Amino acid sequence: MKLIAGVDIGNSTTEVCVGEVSGSGGFRFLSSASRMTTGTKGTLPNVLGIRSALEEAMDAIRRPVSDLDLVRLNEAAPVIGDTAMETITETIITESSMIGHNPSTPAGAGVAAGELLSIRNLWKGRPGTSYIVFAENRFSFEETARRLNQYIPELDICGLILQADEAVLVENRLSRKIPIIDEVKHIHKVPEGKMAAIEVALPGTSIRMLSNPYGIATLLGLTAEETRQVTPIAKSLIGKRSAVVIRTPNGNVTENVLPAGEITIRGGQTVKVNIDAGAEEIMQSLASAGEIEDIEGQPDTNVGNMFSRIKSGMADVAKVHGEDIRITDILAVDTLAPVAVSGALAGETCMEKAVGIAAMVKTQHLPMQKIAERLENELHVKAVVAGVEAVMASLGALTTPGTTLPLAILDMGGGSTDAAVLERDGTVRTTHQAGAGELVSMLIQTELGLKSRVTAEQIKKYPMGKVESLFHLRLENGAMQFFEDSIDPRYFGHVVLLSPGEMLKIEEDIPMERILEVRRDAKKKVFVRNALRALQAVASDHDLKKIPNVVLVGGSAEDFEIPEMLTEALAEYRIVCGRGNIRGSEGPRNAVATGLLLSYIGSRT
Repeated sequence: MKLIAGVDIGNSTTEVCVGEVSGSGGFRFLSSASRMTTGTKGTLPNVLGIRSALEEAMDAIRRPVSDLDLVRLNEAAPVIGDTAMETITETIITESSMIGHNPSTPAGAGVAAGELLSIRNLWKGRPGTSYIVFAENRFSFEETARRLNQYIPELDICGLILQADEAVLVENRLSRKIPIIDEVKHIHKVPEGKMAAIEVALPGTSIRMLSNPYGIATLLGLTAEETRQVTPIAKSLIGKRSAVVIRTPNGNVTENVLPAGEITIRGGQTVKVNIDAGAEEIMQSLASAGEIEDIEGQPDTNVGNMFSRIKSGMADVAKVHGEDIRITDILAVDTLAPVAVSGALAGETCMEKAVGIAAMVKTQHLPMQKIAERLENELHVKAVVAGVEAVMASLGALTTPGTTLPLAILDMGGGSTDAAVLERDGTVRTTHQAGAGELVSMLIQTELGLKSRVTAEQIKKYPMGKVESLFHLRLENGAMQFFEDSIDPRYFGHVVLLSPGEMLKIEEDIPMERILEVRRDAKKKVFVRNALRALQAVASDHDLKKIPNVVLVGGSAEDFEIPEMLTEALAEYRIVCGRGNIRGSEGPRNAVATGLLLSYIGSRT
């Protein structure tokens, strides 16, 4: 009797399956386990995660790891995701040109334009000139209101900027209502004597004039060229409840357009495409290049720096020379990314068009062989690199009840999407393509402007609701869920993620409808597009209608909405599609590890 372990090293998880082979050729599965992948997929730090998963699987059958006769590893090609900006306009403001502020408690409503004047210098004001007054927090709300009321009869005071959170308190004491913005932390940077425009929207609405470059031009009397320069400022203020834009002297607002760069695809033929063309053009160029040997970016551009960073990073972790690193596939998707507006007083950003890219980075087989050698040295068990992921996943998927040949599989993991077709005559066609769960997380984080990748991962994995009272929440599908016991008051008014057993509060103030839109759009851009691309690559004559059924495997097949999206997308090709259930018990997980054991029966190596 021999104990054999199959090990699937993924971008996110490392999965193990242990089986027993008798001398007569009999075989039975004994246990399985899953642990987080340690290090970058396909590199030596993976050994720690492999050992941990092997120990868990062997503990389940009360045997030491040293009892194993053979460990079979999948061929692991790492996939790295990054974002390349398609168009970046950096607006550098050298003299406090704008406050794209969005405080929770502005007061008043309306639009005003005037000269900035400190509350300390109200006595310097001139009748007939419109003023926007600003006050530091050393002035109490009573003192601020008293001073304004003293000068309102003789001066045209049309707006107020406060450092303290006291807009409503001041407004309640003024003899004339004006728009007021508070919570301006760096008010000392507001330049006295410059022209400014202020706008506060009514509750439930957003500003209209200052989020429109022509509105800013109207209020501040800008020329056509100046209007063009303030366009990024206007874009950054879209959706704000309140804002101030301050006009600076000529030359203080500069614009620097950074080149996005070209991608050179070297395959059957060399194809160049500018990233400005967008994701659709990039993917068409990729398809026209034939079998890809390498992909490079134009030096000293955004995309060139991105590809260089990916290759050098992989060279470091794999301990190989840079010339041994090749990018053999990419998935490009259009997205929006927040770009910081330099010089702004409240951390303003404007959304710019961007291209999200997942790149498949391949090295020689040496790193995988090094993993096998390290395992042998540490465990004193023979270890071999034994199978291509897509083929092994297909063998594992055949253990799903109700499947038969011919069979197509989609293995959707953290970094890549693998597809394979097993024909009745034993013919196997496979493809290994960049882009899966990690790219979805990156798109969610980028488009929503989230600080934490962990939050983006949680948004990807769990459905949402909004806590509208202490005893009910509104689910993302519009249904209401009621509770007998009160909800934690900290969640009231917040969007929460419904993970098993607990609620996870999203700290950022983003509408649930916006999160839902971004999440579903990101999954469709990555998983649906990549699934169709991968299946077309392995289909007979590249005709999707020749694929009768598809089994979904891998970590992303456990997602609560991706399988339904794929079922809907593949329905027009009359393809039966559903989650796998490996060995009738594992769900869509453990397909590759199971396939590595099954393939041993035939190879016996």
